[in-house]
Amino acid sequence: MPYYAYVIYSESHQRFYKGHCENLDRRLKEHNSGKTKSTKAFRPWKIVFFEKFETREEAVNREKYFKTAAGRKYLKKHILYNDLEFPKL
Repeated sequence: MPYYAYVIYSESHQRFYKGHCENLDRRLKEHNSGKTKSTKAFRPWKIVFFEKFETREEAVNREKYFKTAAGRKYLKKHILYNDLEFPKL
């Protein structure tokens, strides 16, 4: 069974959330239905980046990397920010 490390984005609050799971569709539905306490207040969410892994350990390690300074820099290069709607100042 594959595992995923993912990044979701809330356009309404301009926030990112990084996590891991076995089923991306089900996990996104959980975030958007309010089942996840840490993301409930920032709905709706959309997946903006993910990577697939063979083991849960690999996915967890990648999620931890995404949360580091180097990981945020990596994501900045790989997420298509042009597709995201940031408020105009």
